[in-house]
Amino acid sequence: MSKVINITFAGLGGQGVLKSTDILGETAFNAGFDIKKSEVHGMSQRGGSVCSEVRYGKEVASPMVPEGESDFLVVLDETQVPVNDYKLKEGGVLITPADINVDALPTKKALNIALCGALSKHLDIAEEHWFEAIKTFLPKKVHEMNFEAFRNSSA
Repeated sequence: MSKVINITFAGLGGQGVLKSTDILGETAFNAGFDIKKSEVHGMSQRGGSVCSEVRYGKEVASPMVPEGESDFLVVLDETQVPVNDYKLKEGGVLITPADINVDALPTKKALNIALCGALSKHLDIAEEHWFEAIKTFLPKKVHEMNFEAFRNSSA
């Protein structure tokens, strides 16, 4: 794959935006891609907007996704759609909590992993790479519930 894939995650402080992009970056790296990541914390400690971007491909020069070039915009809170929709390219894919059954999650804290699962359905990266990254970034005691959340996403 020579094309660079651009993905933006957005949400509110404490929802796991940065953890999601850590997992995505590690997943793409484990799959053999060059990756770059950038993040804007904003008022994250007070529940303010948080945005983080991952770019991956055969070779990636910059961590910043140009405006209007995100292939995917994944939002953890619906209020962040209008704040970040300018980043999504025409024909890009928007993934929101409305795309999954939030009530079926083993815990609401697994929303970010469920949204990673929804995103994974659009990417050509094996599930095993996702699970290895989840194991790297999350404590062992929550692995199984996060694997369940990842698998049960339906976007």
